[in-house]
Amino acid sequence: MTNKPAARPKSAHFSSGPCAKRPGWTIEVLKHSLTGRSHRAKPLKARLKQAIELTREVLGVPDDYKIGIVPASDTGAVEMALWSLLGPRGVDVLVWESFGEGWATDINKQLKLKDVRVLKAAYGELPDLAQVDPARDVVFPWNGTTSGVRVPNGDWIKADREGLTICDATSAAFAQTLPFDKLDVVTFSWQKVLGSEAAHGMLILSPRAVQRLESHTPAWPMPKLFRMTKGGKLIEGIFEGETINTPSMICVEDYVDALNWAKSVGNAAGLKKRADENFAKLSAWVERTPWIEFLAKKIETRSNTSVCLVVADPDVKALSPDAKTAFAKSLVSLLDKEGVAYDIGHYRDAPAGLRIWTGATVESADLEALFPWLDWAFAQAKASLSKAA
Repeated sequence: MTNKPAARPKSAHFSSGPCAKRPGWTIEVLKHSLTGRSHRAKPLKARLKQAIELTREVLGVPDDYKIGIVPASDTGAVEMALWSLLGPRGVDVLVWESFGEGWATDINKQLKLKDVRVLKAAYGELPDLAQVDPARDVVFPWNGTTSGVRVPNGDWIKADREGLTICDATSAAFAQTLPFDKLDVVTFSWQKVLGSEAAHGMLILSPRAVQRLESHTPAWPMPKLFRMTKGGKLIEGIFEGETINTPSMICVEDYVDALNWAKSVGNAAGLKKRADENFAKLSAWVERTPWIEFLAKKIETRSNTSVCLVVADPDVKALSPDAKTAFAKSLVSLLDKEGVAYDIGHYRDAPAGLRIWTGATVESADLEALFPWLDWAFAQAKASLSKAA
């Protein structure tokens, strides 16, 4: 294809984070933000509590689980869990992409735990989940945002496990089914599937996780931002809207707006349906397009949000790693310059290719309009490659 496609996506926001705003979003939704006041004031605490309760409603979080708004996005939420909960048991860490690798590094090199097993797989694959020991704590991402590979379900997690399951669910929550009965810690950020504003994280704790918090004293100094207990008891206020540090009420307002939109499309089930439909359209394009293929090897492990793709064209596959990276970057640059797709390059540690977000806030019509542009960009980049040869 040498001619540019006639139609363009109405929204070019296919980034894997921060992700596209909800359909119909305008800056006007923030006009009622409770700014310029203490977040300890009653109206502001009520808005924070509303965000927590809406999260519970939309995701279907059990009533006896605690939900807290914490600083530093999903990273902050995961670190709070790691530093506060790990130590009493051995730890299994599942690594198949960069964020899982980061948690393994923190556990080994920062917390310096002695009994740690890293169960690792290459990009595009999953570790052997059957190797996870239910007597040990396990730390894992539900959805590998940088590899496009997710765990297919929670069947591998034992109901009678002794250890805790600590799940980084940041690009899975609101798009994939999370079996809360199998998960003791769930974390995510606002800017992923709901496309809300960044910098805040969510930390969800099961009764078993709370029991661990109240019975275990970490062997290392605990930064103030990570402290969730006082005198051996959970600080309940954190899970009632009394945040550890000052939140942005503009971001809170945006998150509440996103949650209300989520309710309007059917809560978690409706959001998952939208993401699944988007992924089905992208998958159909991949199947009919010979120059591209999924990074995820198995259908059942392919993400329906952060879809990672690699170039399958034989001439490109024969290139050196650096040349493959340059080719992928040329595709991304062409699309960005045309204003039809922003930020769809592979993650810096991942194999060279594309990463296209198909979460619930993306409109299917925009994806459909994107596909001819992807083919056009490939043809342009391939022609340039041929000339250079």
